[in-house]
Amino acid sequence: MAQNTRTVPAGTPTNVTQNHNQGGIGASTLRPDGTLKVTGEFAYSSDMWHEDMLWGQTLRSTVAHAEIVSMDISEAVAMSGVYAVLTYDDLPTEVKNYGLEIQDTPVLANGKVRHHGEPVALVAADHPETARRAAAKIKIEYRELPVVTDEASALAPDAPLIHEGRDDHHAGHVPHPNIVHRQPIFRGNVDEARKRADVIVEGEYVFGMQDQAFLGPESGLAVPAEDGGVDLYVATQWLHSDLKQIAPVLGLPEEKVRMTLSGVGGAFGGREDISMQIHACLLALRTGKPVKIVYNRFESFFGHVHRHPAKLHYEHGATKDGKLTHLKARIVLDGGAYASASPAVVGNASSLGAGPYVVDDVEIEAVALYTNNPPCGAMRGFGAVQACFAYEAQMDKLAAKLGMDPVEFRQINAMEQGTLMPTGQVVDSPAPVAELLRRVKARPMPPERQWESAGESADVRALPGGLSNTTHGEGVVRGVGYAVGIKNVGFSEGFDDYSTARVVLQVINGEPVAMVHTAMAEVGQGGVTVHAQIARTELGVTQVTIHPADTQVGSAGSTSASRQTYMTGGAVKNTCEAVRERVLEIGRRKNGSYHPAWATAELLLEGGKVVTDGGEVLAELADILEGEEPVDIELEFRHRPTVPFDLRTGQGDGHVQYTFAAHRAVVEVDTELGLVKVVELATAQDVGKALNPLSVVGQIQGGTTQGLGVAVMEEIIVDPKTAKVRNPSFTDYLIPTILDTPTIPVDVLELADPKAPYGLRGLGEAPTLSSTPAVLAAIRAATGLELNKTPVRPEALTGTL
Repeated sequence: MAQNTRTVPAGTPTNVTQNHNQGGIGASTLRPDGTLKVTGEFAYSSDMWHEDMLWGQTLRSTVAHAEIVSMDISEAVAMSGVYAVLTYDDLPTEVKNYGLEIQDTPVLANGKVRHHGEPVALVAADHPETARRAAAKIKIEYRELPVVTDEASALAPDAPLIHEGRDDHHAGHVPHPNIVHRQPIFRGNVDEARKRADVIVEGEYVFGMQDQAFLGPESGLAVPAEDGGVDLYVATQWLHSDLKQIAPVLGLPEEKVRMTLSGVGGAFGGREDISMQIHACLLALRTGKPVKIVYNRFESFFGHVHRHPAKLHYEHGATKDGKLTHLKARIVLDGGAYASASPAVVGNASSLGAGPYVVDDVEIEAVALYTNNPPCGAMRGFGAVQACFAYEAQMDKLAAKLGMDPVEFRQINAMEQGTLMPTGQVVDSPAPVAELLRRVKARPMPPERQWESAGESADVRALPGGLSNTTHGEGVVRGVGYAVGIKNVGFSEGFDDYSTARVVLQVINGEPVAMVHTAMAEVGQGGVTVHAQIARTELGVTQVTIHPADTQVGSAGSTSASRQTYMTGGAVKNTCEAVRERVLEIGRRKNGSYHPAWATAELLLEGGKVVTDGGEVLAELADILEGEEPVDIELEFRHRPTVPFDLRTGQGDGHVQYTFAAHRAVVEVDTELGLVKVVELATAQDVGKALNPLSVVGQIQGGTTQGLGVAVMEEIIVDPKTAKVRNPSFTDYLIPTILDTPTIPVDVLELADPKAPYGLRGLGEAPTLSSTPAVLAAIRAATGLELNKTPVRPEALTGTL
């Protein structure tokens, strides 16, 4: 942190030290924050406190599309305890918008609102209830405008333009201003290939809007500093991206906006965009006091982007022996009112839209629309989830039409190392698609109708409907379904994706201690644990301290795209290697004359010692470092370069790495009541190298559970007439609880990618892809219904829509 005279807020992150008994790479090292979280002692960003802080409140629009005719803040300003009320006119610079790629999102609405819940005004007061009441006293007169809610209304000849006068870099190549971005993929000749098909299947699929549903709401604390800058403690996914958007709005150089990551209660993509960061800083700088903002659950639903809902049309052909002939697809993603990450989501949906299959003749078009629906952006799976739902349903349809086993049909068409993607990129590392399918299919089946064999001791929770006690087994049918998916790892399409790590090695109390400092956002993925394991492995030390993430070190990029272990882990590894070489240089200077191995042998750091590759000990690490300045190195790490997809053909080596997962779902469905019990959701995934096997399994099970949620219960409901959100609460937006979550057996493959650090493969997102279509396939198998929409609701199963 910069040296300013101030009081450090309560709940400020501190160094986390891991001791030697937790091991290095390949060990199931326990997370240093794990016990604190399960006992309720972990300090989340919503726990931050400053003795003289104010509370910030955001006033949000009550309509989805309207002109602001007038705004009266006088009653709010006059309230006792209110320190500031800010509107668009109070913004301090000419920079009044922000955005990840396209800066189209207003800090506060300027004369118009474009979605339900858009920020309109800010209040700072000495008590959160005072701030809330003051915001409620602001009087706004709206003149409502027609709403754009779907493709038909967005692309109609007389459609209202969500953003007039677009000048962003996508505007010139889209056919309509209400299309954020369009990416076609053309390879081969679909018209000719269609003639070779013995069977052709088509499908229309609808994927609902999913919320990230992280348990820790958006929150942060902005503290004004004596140098005119501000210190911001916040829960986010990408500190340096936030910084680049915040500083211009405040009119401050980046070095005067000092950001520190505070405790994050989940993210899943929903914290990649700005939420309250700029608002808290504006209020802090206006009032000269620390300002804390914490959203309640209702506001959280409006305060972050969601997963893009999608409509997908797919056509596949196959020969009678089961070989795919062609694919033609159109994917329409609803981006909502602002761009967020929509362009990149379009790139993923199109380039991965054929799935993990060999198909030579392909036409795919993916677009994201501007509408008056809630803004959508990053969520775990990032465009590949929606496509996987559609292409896996198609695989089942094709197998059924050909009279083939659905797993065998997939295996016949499964890609492998050397396969050419529809974009022309060669899959140049292991792609064990057929093997993953074999493994999930080979698993033993869970016992059927377990409640019958249990007799009087039967657990009603094993039945569809669970504790609601709605069925005792009558009308219950079992179904089994399979799915497999492909996901990219890292930022794609030519983005300069890099991570930075600083590593310091020194002697403290006679023992060598490594300190690892990155700006990586720990959002629950376990990165702090892995960084310590890497340092322990590369430097041979037992004590590793993880410095709090902040912007006083170079960027670590976003905790998204399954990239952090690959990218920031790679940066830590490279920097540790450089530190090790510096240590060995010191050792050669001090001790080289005593043993020839210093000049000739391959030297390692192990167990606090310098050893030869034959195991001979040359020196104690502490002795080498004693009396020396700390070895302090900061380096950047980049993956291999990628290129943008061609805007006409979609060709190009756009991705860094591919990752694969397969699922088998076993469900029991009460076909009379429309109730579903997911009994088991088995999965197999190639992770390249499991740096922490326990964390690997946890990530796979977590991603699988999120896929389960969107299959059977999760959806943000938006009124098609008003574009208002109907269910912004966990009362009405349902997520899986422990009672909904089935057994999730995990089969981990470790087929190394030689281009990746330790051969690892990004793993966090892939299980979210195939879990959803596997559950849908199982429900279809149990009911015989087509079921082309997520989530599957009871009325869809009972015919009572």
